[in-house]
Amino acid sequence: MEGSTIVNDVIRLTGVRARGNHGVFEHERRDGQEFVVDVAVEVDAFDAARSDDLERTVHYGVLAERVVAAVEQEPVDLIETLAERIAAVALGFPATIATEVTVHKPEAPITVPFQDVSITIRRSRSTTSTP
Repeated sequence: MEGSTIVNDVIRLTGVRARGNHGVFEHERRDGQEFVVDVAVEVDAFDAARSDDLERTVHYGVLAERVVAAVEQEPVDLIETLAERIAAVALGFPATIATEVTVHKPEAPITVPFQDVSITIRRSRSTTSTP
């Protein structure tokens, strides 16, 4: 489209680890377990790169700390709910256009051998009322 700009700039955090007490079972709430989070934030990095100004992008160190804090907050039953919480954190940065969040629960209480279970969600300012 003439006059529009396609943004493909992504800041990606992979494998952020935090302990949380999420799950539907009493032992998950009591004992907790490790969650692994991948977060991608879509930004328009042009102005930040041109000005070399951290305020015009997403500070990935602060994002990582806020993701960990979100996992460590009060328990929820579903990793879907946890993913929504983390997406709201990512969208809280003014430079974030959209975010994709994957929450891995490698210690999920599944009775068969498995490597991982995860949920991936994508949210943008236009698809959510999150600030």
